[in-house]
Amino acid sequence: MLHIGKSRTLENLINDCKKGSPKAQRVLYERYSGRFLSICMRYMGKQDVAEDLMISSFMRIFEKIDTYKGEGNFEGWMRRIVVNQCLSELRKQRNMYVAISMEEAVAMPDINLLESHLAAEELLQLVTDLPIGYRTVFNLYAIEGYSHKEIAEQLGINENTSKSQLSRARVHLQQALKKMEEAINVKKESHGEK
Repeated sequence: MLHIGKSRTLENLINDCKKGSPKAQRVLYERYSGRFLSICMRYMGKQDVAEDLMISSFMRIFEKIDTYKGEGNFEGWMRRIVVNQCLSELRKQRNMYVAISMEEAVAMPDINLLESHLAAEELLQLVTDLPIGYRTVFNLYAIEGYSHKEIAEQLGINENTSKSQLSRARVHLQQALKKMEEAINVKKESHGEK
């Protein structure tokens, strides 16, 4: 019964936003801005750019809210708008596919060791630090769940380019995790731990 009440509240909020209610828009913004800022940060990597994109995404959501017909998940519908805003901005920048040569990751990092020492913010920072092309494809594939075909269509690239960017992103992340593992081991050794 409580779940129905929450759904009704969201439905009322959506309807009020469709009517242009500033109060409803503020509530929607306050409810989802943190989540959407995180998405924008993952794609853009810079706080000020991410904040601007998050705000423009909400403007787009409010402009397009009449097109939401109540089918499917509303947050998913909004999330798609946020991701599309990020992709649009990346296309404008035109530097998305700068390739960086990198050596193959020789050894896989010890995930068990890293899990006990890494915070979610550090993992997010690793993704944010990826070169822009790698970061974009990694976000779309690993986090948003797009297929390589969908990514290629969204970004106007070849499907193999998407696969290559993802592969390079993984190598880059493996190398970064390996460096973190080495730093943790050095720190443990300096404290006499094994």
